[in-house]
Amino acid sequence: MKITTRDAVTGPVLEITGELDHTSAPELRELLTTLTLQPGQRLILDLAGMEFCDSSGLTSLIAARNHAQAAQSDIALAAVPAHTLRVLRIVGLDQIFPIHPDSHSAARS
Repeated sequence: MKITTRDAVTGPVLEITGELDHTSAPELRELLTTLTLQPGQRLILDLAGMEFCDSSGLTSLIAARNHAQAAQSDIALAAVPAHTLRVLRIVGLDQIFPIHPDSHSAARS
């Protein structure tokens, strides 16, 4: 897995590429501890390049949401691959994460 961080007008964008699984999920959670969010910002997780996500990966997404909420920030998922979107819907996480077709639309809304 590779995580690239960039800034958007609304806040940080984390582009996650590769597999978000039990071996790589701790890397995302560790990165979150170093990420400073300001109240009112939006953390965007761009999943366009994510190839696989297991339950540990889902737990990391929830950790990102908790981190954003603790900072009084918002969070959005962008470019969620179809196979991951299906799992998010099955477990109900599509109800707690705003989902956008790409990171640009996530930053605008």
